Amino acid sequence: MRIVAAGLLCAVIAMPAFAETIVDGAAIADEVQGANWLSYGRTYSEQRFSPLSEITADNVSKLGLAWHHDLAEHKSLLATPLVVDGVMYFTGSYSVVIALDLTTRKPLWTYDPNVIEVAGERARIMWDSNRGVAYWKGNVYVATGDGRLIGLNAKTGKEIWSTMTVDPKLAYFINGAPRAFKDKIIIGNGGTEWGALRGYVTAYDAATGKQVWRFYTVPGEPAKGFEDGTQEMIAKTWTGKWWEHGGGGTVWNGLTYDPEFNRIYLGTGNGSPWNRRMRSPDGGDNLFLCSIVALDADTGKYVWHYQTVPGETWDYNSNMDMVLADLTINGKPVKAMLHAPKNGFFYVLDRADGKLISADKLINVTWATHVDMKTGRPVEAKGARYEDGEELLNPSAFGVHNWHAMSFNPMTGLTYIPIIDVAALFTDKGFNPVKWQSPNFQFDPGLDLLRDDMSLKLDASSLMAWDAVAKKKVWEVKLPGVWNPGTLSTAGNLVFQGRADGTLVAYRADTGKELWQFPTGVGLSAPPITFSVEGKQYLAILTGWGGAGVSMAGAITAQHGWAYRVHPRRLLVFGLEGSEILPPSPPPQHAQAIVKSDFKVDALLAEQGSHLFLKNCVTCHGGGAVSGGYAPDLRASPIALFLDGFREVTVAGVRRKAGMPAFRELSDSDLTAIQHYLRRQANKTVEAPAP
Repeated sequence: MRIVAAGLLCAVIAMPAFAETIVDGAAIADEVQGANWLSYGRTYSEQRFSPLSEITADNVSKLGLAWHHDLAEHKSLLATPLVVDGVMYFTGSYSVVIALDLTTRKPLWTYDPNVIEVAGERARIMWDSNRGVAYWKGNVYVATGDGRLIGLNAKTGKEIWSTMTVDPKLAYFINGAPRAFKDKIIIGNGGTEWGALRGYVTAYDAATGKQVWRFYTVPGEPAKGFEDGTQEMIAKTWTGKWWEHGGGGTVWNGLTYDPEFNRIYLGTGNGSPWNRRMRSPDGGDNLFLCSIVALDADTGKYVWHYQTVPGETWDYNSNMDMVLADLTINGKPVKAMLHAPKNGFFYVLDRADGKLISADKLINVTWATHVDMKTGRPVEAKGARYEDGEELLNPSAFGVHNWHAMSFNPMTGLTYIPIIDVAALFTDKGFNPVKWQSPNFQFDPGLDLLRDDMSLKLDASSLMAWDAVAKKKVWEVKLPGVWNPGTLSTAGNLVFQGRADGTLVAYRADTGKELWQFPTGVGLSAPPITFSVEGKQYLAILTGWGGAGVSMAGAITAQHGWAYRVHPRRLLVFGLEGSEILPPSPPPQHAQAIVKSDFKVDALLAEQGSHLFLKNCVTCHGGGAVSGGYAPDLRASPIALFLDGFREVTVAGVRRKAGMPAFRELSDSDLTAIQHYLRRQANKTVEAPAP
C-alpha cells in the first residue's frame, strides 16, 4: 500500500521473515556477531571491524558483484548503511531514508522528510548529503539537513515523532549520523562558517523525541548567566566578545558512546570564525574547540576533556572518529581511545581519565613541531598563526584526516586511515579583525581562501596502516586525488576502501598488498560495510560522489571528471562468486568552460565578484568556480552568460526544488560582478593544460 501523511510519501510492502533482533545496548556492544551492522561504526567501539571471515585474503579474488540497486534520484551518497535481520537502512540525498530487503533485493519503504521544502532559503548553507541513521528497539532515527531529528517505525517507515533540534533562524544544519544508547538518541549540528553559531549536542528520548539533556561545547554570553559550572570554567579561556560570533565548536560528526564507562565522547569542531584574532582577540585556549569531551551519558555532565588544538585558528577540528580499543602499552592493559583529527597527529588517550598516552605525526605536519608530553599541548612552529598576514602550512583546512572513517583491526593491531597530504596558504590579508562581522547565511571563516583554483592534477593522498602501540607507520598505499573515503577491516585479514577514481579495492590487512579491485563507474565517498544473509557474507557500498571536498575543493576534486548529474548512483553488493555485470557508466567528463570572445572582463568587477561568489556560491559550485561535480560548473553554464536567466535562477529561485535556493538579496550589480568573475575564471582555461 501507499501512505501519504504530513508531506510524507512512504511505500510499504511485507517485511522479510527473520528471527527478530532486539537492537539495544547489549546488541550494539556485541563485537562477536557479524551478521548485522547495527550502528554507524558497526558497534559502540566505532572500530568498523567485522568478525566475518568467509571472505579472506586467500579468496577475495573470487569476489564479484552479486547485485545492485539503482538510486537515480540521488546525488551525494556518503552514508554508512545499517543492517538488521536482513534489512538494510540507509540515507540518500536530502536525508531520504530507504529500507531495502536484502533477500528479495527490493525496497520495503522510503521516507522523504521534504528537506528542501522545510529548509526553504536555509538550503543555501547545507548540502544534500547525510551520513546515516541510528536504530534502536524497532525504530530508525534520521537527522535531517534542515535540523530535525525524526523517529520512524522500522517495519513501516511511518513517522513516530519529529523534533526541531536547532533554531531555524540560524545557520545550523545537520549531515551527521545520530547515535542510540540507553533509550536516548544523540545528535549535534554544523554550520559555523555560515553564521554566528554556538555548538552543542542534545540527547532525546528515543520513544517520545523529548529532550533529555543538552551540552554546550563553548560558553555563551556571561551577562546572561552560565548553564552550569563547566560553562563558567571554559569561559575563562576566551577573550573579547566571542559570543557575538557564536564561538563555534559544533559536533557535526564525532560521537562515540562508551558502555564500559557510560560516557559519550564528543569530537568538537573549529571556532566561529576560524580566525582567533576575530572571535577571541586577546588569545586564549577557547575550550572546548578542537577537543575530545567526555560526558556522563545519563546526565550530559562534563567528566574530562583533551584539547588537540588550543586556540585553534586553522579549522583543524577534532570531529573525526574516536575509536575505542583495548591495548597493551608498556606491558599494561589500557582502555584506549584512538583519534586522528585534522591536525595531522595520531592520538592515543586513556579514556578512563583522558590522559594523553601518545601523539605522533602521521605525515610532514608543519604547523607544529611536536606535542609536549608533559603538558599535552602542541608546540607550534614560528609564524604558524599567520601573524604577518599569511603562512603556508601543512595540512590545509581539509586536514590530514577528514571525516572519512578509519577502521581498527584488533587482530593486526593496526588502524587504517585515509590520509590527505595537501598544504595551504592561510591568509587574512585585507581583513580588519575589529570591524569583521559574522556572516548571516553566507560563507566567511575570517580568512581569504577558495577564490582561485589549484593545479588540476593533484595526487596527494594515501591509505596508511598505523600501529598505535609502536607509534609508527607499518605500510602505506598511495591513492589518486585527495578525497578518498573511509575504510573497513575484517577478520579475513582484509581492508576495503573505495577511491576517488571510482575503484573499490581490497588489501591484505597485515601488509597492504592489493588483492582485488572493482571499477564502480563513479567517484566513491561512502565507506563499505559487510554483513551476512542466510549464512553468506556480503560486502556493500553506496556509490555517489559527494561531501564538502567534492563541493568546495574545486580543481583537485574536479580532476576525476565525475560531472554533475552524469554518472549513476547505486548500491553495490558483492559476494564470493558474484557474477552480475554492472551496467556501463559514462566515461569521466570535464567541464568545457565557455570562453566568450566578445565579453570584456572588467578586472575590478571580477575581483568584486570573486568575493560574492565565495560568500554565496562556493559551498556548492566549487573553489575558483571549478565544480567538483556536486553542482553545475558555472564557467560552462550558458545561463550565467545572460543576466535575465541568471537572475531567474539565483534570485527568483526557479530551480529551488532541484536544490538551488534563492538568493533574494543579490542585486543586478552583484550578479554582473559574479558574471565577470566567472568569465575571468573561464578564460583561464584557454591556456590551462589538458587534464
